[in-house]
Amino acid sequence: MDNKLTIIDTHCHIYYPDFATDWDQMLARAEDNGVRGMVVVGADLASSRQAVQIAECYQQIYCTVGIHPHDVQQADEAAIAEIRQLALASPKCVAIGEIGLDFYRDRAPRDVQRSIFGRFLRMAQELDKPVVIHDRDAHAETLDQIKAAGITRGVMHCFSGDVDFARQCLEQGLYVSITGTVTYPSNEQLRDVVRSVPLERLLLETDCPYLAPVPHRGRRNEPAYTRITAEKVAELRGLTVADVGRITTMNAGRLFGIPLWDSSTKLAYRIRNSLYLNITNRCS
Repeated sequence: MDNKLTIIDTHCHIYYPDFATDWDQMLARAEDNGVRGMVVVGADLASSRQAVQIAECYQQIYCTVGIHPHDVQQADEAAIAEIRQLALASPKCVAIGEIGLDFYRDRAPRDVQRSIFGRFLRMAQELDKPVVIHDRDAHAETLDQIKAAGITRGVMHCFSGDVDFARQCLEQGLYVSITGTVTYPSNEQLRDVVRSVPLERLLLETDCPYLAPVPHRGRRNEPAYTRITAEKVAELRGLTVADVGRITTMNAGRLFGIPLWDSSTKLAYRIRNSLYLNITNRCS
């Protein structure tokens, strides 16, 4: 285990079946690579429930609840009410999200996306929680809705804009989150963003099981690979990976209101029986 490194994966989806066969090993690899904490992000009603369950089973895993723009057609009044209740009931729930707009896939009508996004932004304001924003090919409109709702606490997850859009997000008070796509040879735009954004406004994430960094591109992503992203950010900023880990961990603590870890902290991943089938149904 790397005792000199402290990293938080601020956006992962480890409730997916992709992790069912090697759950314990996946968590151990994260620990061995200096990942001291994770934020498990809900993307629909079912996964929001799972995210809360996982967070409540593991001391240093936190969660968010929300409905992804692809799935907003399931966001009826009952679903929205349950998301709100999950956010209120769990002290491990640190944000509302993943919410936002996706005009690339267009898997849901845009007017429905806009309406549900607005509902969740208002919910975040009412509950005094930050937001985790999904934005794909909808930069201007996403930011317009955030501004209209008066949101000044949140993160643009898996940032895909340019330096100018990053500046606009920073002016609104938002953080910019970097995934393993920063290692892709063609993604110079994101590397420019990393070079330009103040370090105190950067977060690290995997978005696993998606977007595995080089050299794992095309395979399942996992929290341990947050270290690869941290190493790339360190290279681009002329810092050590320990510096990047420490600063981005402080940023995550500041945004989400979660405890910070230092390099001597040992993850409590094994404080419970972590059989995957138990995790997704109840704590054992």
